[in-house]
Amino acid sequence: MFKFFKNVAREMKKVSWPKGQELWKYTVTVILTVTFVAVFFAIVDLGISQVLELIAQE
Repeated sequence: MFKFFKNVAREMKKVSWPKGQELWKYTVTVILTVTFVAVFFAIVDLGISQVLELIAQE
């Protein structure tokens, strides 16, 4: 168990962590992408709901 955590710590030191400006760009990109996908699927869901409502009324 201790060997595992020692290896994890060693590998974490090798990681190239993003700088502040780079991190900010990545964060904004993720937030915009998640927002776009959420809006897209909300619109698709609304459209499917409307179509199913029309079919059920007939």
